[in-house]
Amino acid sequence: MTKQAHQFGTSQSIKRIEDLRLLTGHGRYVDDIAPEGALHAYFLRSPVAHADITTLDVAEARALDGVHLVLTAADLEAAGLTASLPFSVMTNRDGSKGAAPHRPILARDRVRFVGEAVAIIVADTPEIARDAAELVELDLDDLDVSLGLAPGGPQIHAEAPDNVAFDWGIGDEAATDAALAASAHRISMEVTDNRVIINPLETRGSYAEWDGSRLHYCVNGQGVWDLKTDLAQMLGLDEDAVRVTNPDVGGGFGLKAQTFPEDFAIAQAARVLGRPVRWQADRGEAMLSDHAGRDLVSQAEIGFDENFRITAYKVENLSNLGAYNSGFGQGIQSTLFAKVFAGTYDIRTAYLGCRGIYTNTTQTDAYRGAGRPEAIYVLERVMDTAARQLGISPWDLRRRNFIAPDAFPYRTVVGELYDVGDFARVLDRVEAEADVAGFAARRDASAAQGKLRGIGLCYYIESILGDPSEGAAVELTEDGGATLYVGTQSNGQGHETVYAGFLSARTGIPVEAIEVVQGDSDRIKQGGGTGGSRSVTTQTTATVAMIDTMIRSLTPFVAEQMGTEPDAVRFDDDHRFRAEGSNMSPDLREVAQLARAAGRDDLLRHEARAKLPGRSYPNGGHVAEVEIDPETGLTQVVRYTVTDDFGVLVHPQLVEGQVHGGIAQGIGQAISEHTVYDDTGQLLTASFMDYGMPRAVDMPGISFSTEPVPSTANVLGMKGCGEAGTVGSLAAVSNAVLDALWARGVRRADMPFTPMRVWDMLARANAPES
Repeated sequence: MTKQAHQFGTSQSIKRIEDLRLLTGHGRYVDDIAPEGALHAYFLRSPVAHADITTLDVAEARALDGVHLVLTAADLEAAGLTASLPFSVMTNRDGSKGAAPHRPILARDRVRFVGEAVAIIVADTPEIARDAAELVELDLDDLDVSLGLAPGGPQIHAEAPDNVAFDWGIGDEAATDAALAASAHRISMEVTDNRVIINPLETRGSYAEWDGSRLHYCVNGQGVWDLKTDLAQMLGLDEDAVRVTNPDVGGGFGLKAQTFPEDFAIAQAARVLGRPVRWQADRGEAMLSDHAGRDLVSQAEIGFDENFRITAYKVENLSNLGAYNSGFGQGIQSTLFAKVFAGTYDIRTAYLGCRGIYTNTTQTDAYRGAGRPEAIYVLERVMDTAARQLGISPWDLRRRNFIAPDAFPYRTVVGELYDVGDFARVLDRVEAEADVAGFAARRDASAAQGKLRGIGLCYYIESILGDPSEGAAVELTEDGGATLYVGTQSNGQGHETVYAGFLSARTGIPVEAIEVVQGDSDRIKQGGGTGGSRSVTTQTTATVAMIDTMIRSLTPFVAEQMGTEPDAVRFDDDHRFRAEGSNMSPDLREVAQLARAAGRDDLLRHEARAKLPGRSYPNGGHVAEVEIDPETGLTQVVRYTVTDDFGVLVHPQLVEGQVHGGIAQGIGQAISEHTVYDDTGQLLTASFMDYGMPRAVDMPGISFSTEPVPSTANVLGMKGCGEAGTVGSLAAVSNAVLDALWARGVRRADMPFTPMRVWDMLARANAPES
């Protein structure tokens, strides 16, 4: 281990601190900690995708014994809650703003998707609340639905003619078209990225408390500060009158970084009643009302010169936004897609366009990777198709076009600044680890069993996102330990372990004596939350700054105790203060005791903020092998190899776990997850009997290795890892499937590769067996 790795507490896998608590049923989730006596909320939701509300009579529901409150949009309006839910909009190509139709807390005159909340019912028990919902008279005048991912169809919002929410672009379209026209080779294709339902282990849930002047809102989210602001603004409160907390959270994946209508309805119900109100979605409700992920169609074209070097690249996206704008929905397949639009290739002429389309479906927004998996999926499908059509190895085509190591820092065609990279070295490593040379023998063995076998490559890059600044604070406690306050929020990744281990490695305070505090807007004044693979990079950078601040603050006091000058005192690698000529060598805990005894409580808490000078760009190679039974269409991922460049690793075991989890979600989308609406907008896959979540039996053994190139964009040299597995896996699996089907005449293969869809691809190809 290098001195730097030891100094920064990196590349050391300590046991997960939270596991004993979480695995023995001692986790403290929203539904575990709701106040005793809290009333239960239930949402009456639209049973149709598009209709005018002609009658909404809640009188009988309000009269039912055990019902304490029923609120409709009219009640919220009477209370002054008329603002739209918060969301961002794009700037169109012509400089105008994208559509911003009002998104209500509860539907007012019209419903626009199945599952849209129409009323909130608060009762003594969930059962009474559901019974009351049956008593609501809700009459609807059905309207035609719009489900197609193209401009046109029945209009959903007056503000969006042809249901086009925005029309955005980046790059030089004219130059790109000219370069494509002049290219020696041109490859064009359509790429479909299927909609997925985000299914964290714990569904969305929350509770609200109102004491007459202050709101406490506890929610299983990915951070507390944005929601604190949103609640204050929507409810007409000062921000100081709102406290938001996150307890243990059972998975987020971008879904729980959003603000939802239920947040405001539950908070307002607690204000009206002056009693705690709680809500936990059941799985069917979640599948109907949660934001979905992906759902776009891309038209892509790429040009090459006579030496197979890329001359130009163009993509036009159609992005399904659902019925309304969500928080980041308009930006996912536009600006976030653009972050890694050009991938790892030296592309100097390119254009990306995106149009957002409203449909009568649930909203789409961030899902593990948020635009970067979608961008890499398109690019790496195009590169694989190009290699086939040009008759060149997909490995060689990538190597010819990689950004050279001596070209960094490298400004991409859309303005991203990649800090470092050695893509060819990483690709060489994954080629060896995957035993690509032995694939032909494995393919022959599969053929002997009547199976088709394919191999697929994806080389990805992603950008960490989110606020580049973060804060950290520490309190040296009376029992000799420390309380570390962080601005991120664990959703199961192992943050407590990483942060406590890192602080321990830098200060000598035992891991078991460190408490990590997160997710409380009263106790932590500012934070960026979790998302975009930002957490460990930003938080440990802030912790480094905080430790430096703490040592500087304590040094004059220690010097005074030693009877020497501050300049003579140093904090050594063995985590003790020392000075020439002094026989004292106290550690931090001993210094804290001395300060407390001297009445210097001002020396017991230290904090600092730090801002990353740039973003890091994790990258790596994924190689998937699949076997397909041509008689049934059953597709299985049977071998998977990944080599990543995550720079300096902070906790290798947790990094590998993040990669495994990301790959599992990628394989799930590629192989089994299929969101289906009928032609009336009814969701047909609203249960786990109909929606194909990946299972352990669907996962192959995953060979994981790293080939690090330390980042220059942070003091630790690390690169975020939380979303990388998903970013690389979609194209790797898809390219492997097409490789297996190619000999049977299949020339296009789109996710998901369910048995019926694969069988149908083979049947339509009508090719003789090879």
